[in-house]
Amino acid sequence: MKSKDWLLHRVLPDWIRDESPDGQHPHKRRFTSLYMRKKGFVKSVWIGSGLLMILVATPALVLALAMGTTFLSFAILDETA
Repeated sequence: MKSKDWLLHRVLPDWIRDESPDGQHPHKRRFTSLYMRKKGFVKSVWIGSGLLMILVATPALVLALAMGTTFLSFAILDETA
């Protein structure tokens, strides 16, 4: 075994070396049905917001809608609920 491999073997966790998925990883929540529904709802909110931005097309409203929709998206996709 090379010295680099030996060092990586000692430092890295087992699941990285054997490339198996970690069931406790936070990324796993993104594949649940609840999260997928939330993501679909956020997509609809962004489409509606984008259409409104195109219809009105004033810089102040576009900026306000973009910031508000971003905040709403983060609130909907938050991990706590």
